[in-house]
Amino acid sequence: MLSPMYVHTPAVVTHAVEDEAFVVRVSGSLDHDSAPLLEEACALAEDSGAPRTVVDLSLTDFADSTVLHVLLAAQRAHHRQQRKLVVAGPFHEVVRRLFDVTGTAGYFTLADDMPGALGS
Repeated sequence: MLSPMYVHTPAVVTHAVEDEAFVVRVSGSLDHDSAPLLEEACALAEDSGAPRTVVDLSLTDFADSTVLHVLLAAQRAHHRQQRKLVVAGPFHEVVRRLFDVTGTAGYFTLADDMPGALGS
C-alpha cells in the first residue's frame, strides 16, 4: 500500500539526443499503465545507433516492477548491441528502494546525476 502522503502524478516521457547520447527523461509516476511510454522510448533509443542511452529518472517519483522489467529488457538489448545504458538520478527514495530491494542495482550503470551519466 502506498503512503497516504503519496500523490500519483501523470508520467511524462521525452527523448532527445545530447552529447552523442540518446537521453530518455521520465517525470511523474511510472507504473503498469504508463510503462509502455518508457518501453517505446527505450525502443527508439535501441534503434538510434547512439553509443550511449541515458534514462533520466531524477523527476520520477514512483516506479514499480513493470518499470524495472522495461529497464532490464533495455539493458539486455543495449548489451547485445555493445552499447551502454546508464540510469541517472538523483533518485527519489521510492525509485532507489526499487533497485535496492530487488537486488538489481548491480545490473545497471547508475549515475548520481545527468553530468555523471553523460560522462560515464
